[in-house]
Amino acid sequence: MTGSIYKIIEIVGTSEKSWEDAVKNCVEKASKTVRNIRIAEVVLLDARIDKQKIVLYRARVRISFKLEEGEGPEFEE
Repeated sequence: MTGSIYKIIEIVGTSEKSWEDAVKNCVEKASKTVRNIRIAEVVLLDARIDKQKIVLYRARVRISFKLEEGEGPEFEE
């Protein structure tokens, strides 16, 4: 088989500090169980508000990783 195949998953990270930290938390946590991460695409940023203040930053992130041989769908050439 020629070429590469990539899979995309979507996860949500949180932080009490910043959106940047929320994204960083996504990537760090995903990298503990997912190999070959190539791209982290921020899809959505939002925040939980309590008493007119941000109490939690949230980031929805698409993680793209390269499938290793033997993973994913088989294609015929």
